[in-house]
Amino acid sequence: VDELMEYIPAPDFPTGGIIMGRSGIKNAYRTGQGNLVIRSKCEIEEYGTGGNVRSRIIVHEIPYQVNKANLIKTIADMVGDKRLEGISDIRDESDKDGMRIVIEIKKDANAQVVLNTLYKKTKLQISDGIILLALVENGTEPKTLNLHEILSNYLAHQKEVITRRTKYELAKTEKQAHILEGLVLALANVDEVIRIIKASADKKAAVEGLTSAFVLDEEQANAILEMRLQRLTSLEVEKLKEELHGLHLKIADLKDILANESRGMAIIRDDLTDIKNRYPSPRKTEISVDYGNIDDEDLIDREDVVISLTHSGYIKRLPVAEYKAQGRGGVGLTAHKPKDEDYVEKMFVACTHDPILLFTSKGKVYSVKGYEIPEANRNARGRAVVNIVQLDQGEKIQTVLPVREDGSGYLVMATRNGLIKKTSTDEFKRIPRNGKIAIHLLEEDSLISVQFASGEDEILVASRKGKCIHFSETDVRPTGRGTQGVRALDLSDEDYLVDMLVVDKTKDIFTLTAQGYGKRSSIEDYRLQGRGGKGIITYKVNEKTGRLCGTVSVTDDDDLLIITSQGVIIRVRANEIPTLSRATSGVKLIKANNASVVDFALTDREEDEPEEGEEGTEVSEGSEASAVAAVTEDGLSPNAAKVAELADTLAAEIEADGIAASEDAQDEGKDGDDDI
Repeated sequence: VDELMEYIPAPDFPTGGIIMGRSGIKNAYRTGQGNLVIRSKCEIEEYGTGGNVRSRIIVHEIPYQVNKANLIKTIADMVGDKRLEGISDIRDESDKDGMRIVIEIKKDANAQVVLNTLYKKTKLQISDGIILLALVENGTEPKTLNLHEILSNYLAHQKEVITRRTKYELAKTEKQAHILEGLVLALANVDEVIRIIKASADKKAAVEGLTSAFVLDEEQANAILEMRLQRLTSLEVEKLKEELHGLHLKIADLKDILANESRGMAIIRDDLTDIKNRYPSPRKTEISVDYGNIDDEDLIDREDVVISLTHSGYIKRLPVAEYKAQGRGGVGLTAHKPKDEDYVEKMFVACTHDPILLFTSKGKVYSVKGYEIPEANRNARGRAVVNIVQLDQGEKIQTVLPVREDGSGYLVMATRNGLIKKTSTDEFKRIPRNGKIAIHLLEEDSLISVQFASGEDEILVASRKGKCIHFSETDVRPTGRGTQGVRALDLSDEDYLVDMLVVDKTKDIFTLTAQGYGKRSSIEDYRLQGRGGKGIITYKVNEKTGRLCGTVSVTDDDDLLIITSQGVIIRVRANEIPTLSRATSGVKLIKANNASVVDFALTDREEDEPEEGEEGTEVSEGSEASAVAAVTEDGLSPNAAKVAELADTLAAEIEADGIAASEDAQDEGKDGDDDI
């Protein structure tokens, strides 16, 4: 359809006018139904001299099926009723050269404002519907067709017309040839024909005599009897033979048309070309851009962005490219400048054209497109989320989930109190602007994570004290939107869930703590258990590392964006993070500086770019001294810091071996399956 619209851009109305925008036409041509806006062709001209310059609106064309006299009367009545301001006079100056309606504008009025008001309140601009309804299947079935289908049906109809017309002409030509064949035969035996006719008592006897004497039928015999005597001349005989030869050629041509579809299509093309050449009138209706109806998505580039949300409900987006990768342990960049006593709570990477699901503290879900979230610079705090979605009183965004185009299957939801549920994504495809219920939450419970799952995946949930459980998604039966879910992890006192992920067995498990310590661990270290058990240790948390912040699946080709409560963000390459046993404490990834890590997100690897001065062998003056003077925050040189870090890692590995062994022994027999 889009390719056909290069040649059939829009309807062409006999009264001209201007079609505003192409979206309605595209919808009509793609689906068979749509609406378009037709505007009169008007111009504003000034007249008068000196200080007496006035403006007037000249209308040259009006929309199709709008009556000119009624339009003028309507405008005049609205001016008289004070429903239209700024018009001093209206008159019709149309003649044989074309339409001309003159609308005089008062001296203190703005002509463009008056014209816009006329477009809104009168039939100078109308909205008209298109429905491509036709009878198909030999006129037995009414059906709404798109542009491609209606042209295909038109061609099929034309082929049927050509076929019927050709068959009719073939039958007529064969009949003519049949008669001529009898005449030629009679002229070749003219003496015998005359003798039979003279010997016959009447016409009936003559017909019987001719049909019995020659290979003729009754129709041919009647034609011979009706033949004029002038046909007996030698000249007329030659003409008959030539005419018969021409009929035989025409019969062969007509049979070829019926046998070859390409011949029929060529005839249709020639007929349409003939109509085009005979009526070469230029297009009358113009097509203009309707800036008020341009789809927002058409103006937004498709790109990955970082979306962050603060505790007080301020949200913004920023291109991922703004964050360059740094070595782990760096201080990061300021990515969000929240107001006093506010801090960033959520951060994730999404595409500008992806729907974003926003899950709230009341268990409701809202949906916005990525581009609807305002873009801001790194130091801005963004816009209040209440200006984007219609939150109820006391309602707060708890978790967010970008929806990719292939998002299907189930939405798995985990709550702070250790519950988990899954609901089909079909129940979230159409979300009204005022949201819909996603989960039934008890008091003092809240959503902590929502993920997509196929129905056959494996789930891993983790708690603030470093406990986790790895179980099959099939242990959780699908339920509707208004349910609570079932027990995922049997939590100890003062513990609660902080994260959930759908396991990818080809990736490692990355865990991060509030004080910026993180590590990678093999998924093989996490044995599969039954849902609802006590779980196992995934991170050895302590006062130095702080509580567990979250977990995610990573590969060497990923980058991690980590953000603190002060709005500082760092981009770390996953391949620079060591792979350790699940019961270790990890290594320093970001210097929190009296803040804490609040969230992190996964993004694609950033390509390396050579730093300035990296190529070549020359060293600028003072660079050697700068290199020697470079030290870490702990007063160690970069190399010494790496050695100290490796020593800490090795000690953690040794300690973890004993912890993991004793822990697995303690956890045997503690799995449970309590439904809520």
